[in-house]
Amino acid sequence: MAIVEMIMPKMGESIIEATIISWLKSEGDTVQEDETILEIATDKVDSEVPSPVSGVIKELLFKKDEVVSIGQAVALIETNEDNTASMATVDPVESKSLQEEEIIKSAPKTEPTSSSAFKKRHVLSRKSLSERIPSTVGGRFFSPLVRNIARAEGISIEELESLEGSGAEGRVTKYDLLNYVDQKKISSTSSRSTTSAVRSSVTSSAQREDSPINKKEIVQESTEKITLKSSHATELSGEDTIVELSRMRRVISDHMRHSLDTSAHVTTFLEADATRIVNWRKKYKDEYQTRFGEKLSLSPLFTEAVIKALHDFPEINASFDGDRMILKKSINIGIATAMENGNLIVPVIKDAGHLNLQGLTTKLNDLTGRARINKLKPDEIQGGTFTVSNIGTFGNIMGTPIISQPQLAILALGAIKKKPVIQETQEGDIIAIRHMMFLSLSFDHRVIDGYKGGIFLNRIAHYLETFDNNRTI
Repeated sequence: MAIVEMIMPKMGESIIEATIISWLKSEGDTVQEDETILEIATDKVDSEVPSPVSGVIKELLFKKDEVVSIGQAVALIETNEDNTASMATVDPVESKSLQEEEIIKSAPKTEPTSSSAFKKRHVLSRKSLSERIPSTVGGRFFSPLVRNIARAEGISIEELESLEGSGAEGRVTKYDLLNYVDQKKISSTSSRSTTSAVRSSVTSSAQREDSPINKKEIVQESTEKITLKSSHATELSGEDTIVELSRMRRVISDHMRHSLDTSAHVTTFLEADATRIVNWRKKYKDEYQTRFGEKLSLSPLFTEAVIKALHDFPEINASFDGDRMILKKSINIGIATAMENGNLIVPVIKDAGHLNLQGLTTKLNDLTGRARINKLKPDEIQGGTFTVSNIGTFGNIMGTPIISQPQLAILALGAIKKKPVIQETQEGDIIAIRHMMFLSLSFDHRVIDGYKGGIFLNRIAHYLETFDNNRTI
């Protein structure tokens, strides 16, 4: 017999912890290798964690809604193997290095970066946090993430105890605390606004010497007006229905708001002639399906044109960090995908610049297919350098997409429509029926000027319109 530690796997460069959503197995249950044992969530995506071995679950080391660090054991599995070596889903050393890297990045250059130094800093950090807010207060458990947010927002232990939690057994979740913080800020702002309005009203009346003032009436009247104004937005009727946002919807909301608050968004539009790629795809789609066993859509052809344009304009394939640009060596294309539950997710085709059409098609079909049913791994939605959103699949002709931070631009592809178009020929102008579409490019005007954004979008259109329709598969 051997006891095997099941380790919380590494899930991307910036992820150092995950929350357990649910256990699909209980202690004493028999599991097979690669059988899903638990579901986890990060601020990026939900994911499933499979068993590294076949055996019997001896012990579950964490409960639902608890936050677990990457590289930490989450369960013990008893196997029939004779050796006593501990197995894991990932190399524990690799997970430790990930955590070291996150702390070393923010540490002074002169500070030692050895493993022992990392452990010392990690222990001190956790000790400082636990001294401020203990993990258990009045019999209630508070996760490390909740305690960290509370510490950063100046929330007292008494305030934490008073919160109603929406998690398992009434546990306070990240969103319970963030909502409380938001409401606290709104109340504080409203209070200051009321005081300011009252003072203004009193001062104004006092300046009119010909009319006596009743300060009590003015205060009451001003307060009533402000209360009515602030409560108007949340007024509900008996027929209204309150729908709580899902965890993923809240994350998407946070990311979208953060992007708009960060980048100076500008969107430029261009109409392009997609007739060549539409006809070529129609000609070869059946042969492609037979030869490679893959459906050939227009998406990989659009992606191919974007990659060519990014090679021509490497400054678009970059991110902005304070007062410097970081040019990315790899072209990692994010493909915005609608999930079955209506949410949005953006899987990333890594090193797309090195893939041919077949490689792009295979990766795109695989990633978007699994994205729609929420089967992506956390690492598969990270590291994008440019994003493409095909809003044409919903019949929309153009849009103003929001940049995925910390990228500099995002392209929206509109629906392809047949239109009469005037074309120049040697014999003169003619009217022809063409497959036309709008391209919408949102870019960060802090770093990309309108001229550069415009010619980049023109270059994408150029590659679409000059597509080699004599090309074979």
